[in-house]
Amino acid sequence: MRIAVVGTGMVGRTIAARAAELGHDVVVGTRDVATTRAGEWGEWVAAHPGVTLTGYADVAAGADLVVNATSGDGSLPALDATGADNLAGKVLLDIANPLDFGQGFPPTLSVLNDDSLGERIQRAFPRTRVVKALNTLTADLMAHPRQLADGDHSVFVSGDDADAKKVVTELLTSFGHTDVIDLGDITTARGTEMLLPIWLRLYGRLGTPLFNVKVVR
Repeated sequence: MRIAVVGTGMVGRTIAARAAELGHDVVVGTRDVATTRAGEWGEWVAAHPGVTLTGYADVAAGADLVVNATSGDGSLPALDATGADNLAGKVLLDIANPLDFGQGFPPTLSVLNDDSLGERIQRAFPRTRVVKALNTLTADLMAHPRQLADGDHSVFVSGDDADAKKVVTELLTSFGHTDVIDLGDITTARGTEMLLPIWLRLYGRLGTPLFNVKVVR
């Protein structure tokens, strides 16, 4: 597939590198190309020469799958800059979380209970097929799940479009995920986003982000 990753932070780079490793055509979008190239990107791309960089306005053109790897509070502005027409009909894998660092660390959630960031993105882009997934584990495990229990842990997908969820599930399986649970429509993203408070406490207690949950049934 041609995969467009919106966001150049650690999560975006990790997903882009894994997708390129698996043979996908990967392009990454950023707000300011010159500034990004002058930062960590220059060193990173030397090790990942197959990944290209462009501005938000061009990143989704021709993409089969778009990944929202921005920070939660930056997701809607970044996707607005990417363009509703460019996103129309596309599968959008949303892995962002609505974290609010206004009171320091650990962050709280800016959206919860009766709404979610995934739903807000779907409402803002009704022609886009939004699937929430991978937001419940650290970036390295998103891309390389088999380093923990040989991949025997759970991830979730939420979305209104069954075919879009199938596309995302196939990508996750290719990454090495062995237990992908379809929770239902996009409103179920409320549940996975609200896992973040316990995830953050576990991170603090365990001293490592290399853990995940396993649904035993």
